[in-house]
Amino acid sequence: MLKQRIITALILLPVMLGMLFWASDTLWAAFCALIALTALWEYARMTGISQRERTPYLAGTAVFMLFAAAGNWMLPAVGWLAVLAFWLAVMPLWLKNKWKLQGGWRAYAAGWMLVLPFWFALTVLRADIGALPLLGIMGVVWVADTAAYFSGKAFGRRKLAPSISPGKSWEGVAGGLAAVLVYLVCWFGFNATTIIAGIVLTAASVCGDLLESWLKRAAGIKDSSSLLPGHGGVFDRVDGLIAAVSVFAACYFLL
Repeated sequence: MLKQRIITALILLPVMLGMLFWASDTLWAAFCALIALTALWEYARMTGISQRERTPYLAGTAVFMLFAAAGNWMLPAVGWLAVLAFWLAVMPLWLKNKWKLQGGWRAYAAGWMLVLPFWFALTVLRADIGALPLLGIMGVVWVADTAAYFSGKAFGRRKLAPSISPGKSWEGVAGGLAAVLVYLVCWFGFNATTIIAGIVLTAASVCGDLLESWLKRAAGIKDSSSLLPGHGGVFDRVDGLIAAVSVFAACYFLL
C-alpha cells in the first residue's frame, strides 16, 4: 500500500505542478474541471444520486463550467457569502446531526456547493494572486494533514469525532495547526492576518476531511473510489482542499 501511495504521488505531483505553473488559463481551467467533476462523480455515488441521474447531473455541471470559463464569469459576492455560510454554519450542523443524503435536490445542491466554488477559486485565484501564492495556500492543507497524522500517531488520546472518523484526535489537530502556523509565518511573515488565516484554513481543512469521512461512513464505503492506487479516490485527496481553498477565496474576494 505504501509503495502504491508513493508511486501514485510521484506521478500526480509533477502533473499538478506543471499545470499550475505552466498551463495556459484555458488548460488550467480544464484541468481543475476534471478534478472537480471526478470528485463530484464520486460524491454522487456516495449520496444516493442514481446512475441514471448522474450523467445529466455531471454533464450539466460540465456545460456550466464551459460557459463560465468561456465567458470569464466570476462568482458574485452573494455566492461567496453562501460559501462561508455553508462551511461555517451548515457544515457543522451537518456533522453534528449526521444528516444523510439520499439523492434529490439536497444532494444536487450540496454537491454543487462543494465543487463549483472550489473550481472557481482555483481558476480565479491563479489569475489574481499567481501560481506560487496559490500553491502556498494549498500547501496549508498538505502541511496540516501530514503534521496531524504524525502528531496523532505519537500523542493522540482524545478522539475528535469518533463516530465519524475514529482515527482523528484533538492532539493531531493541534499538531497540524502548529505546523501550519510555522509554515505560514515562514512563507508570509509573522502578523495577525497570517495567524488568523492559519487557524481558519486549518479548521476548514479538518472540517472538509470530516465531511467526506461522514459521507463515506453514511454510504458504508472505505474510499470514495479506487481511481488512485494507494490513495482511494480523487475526493479522498481533495476533501480538505475543497474546504480550505473555497473558504480562502471567499474571504479574499469579500474582504
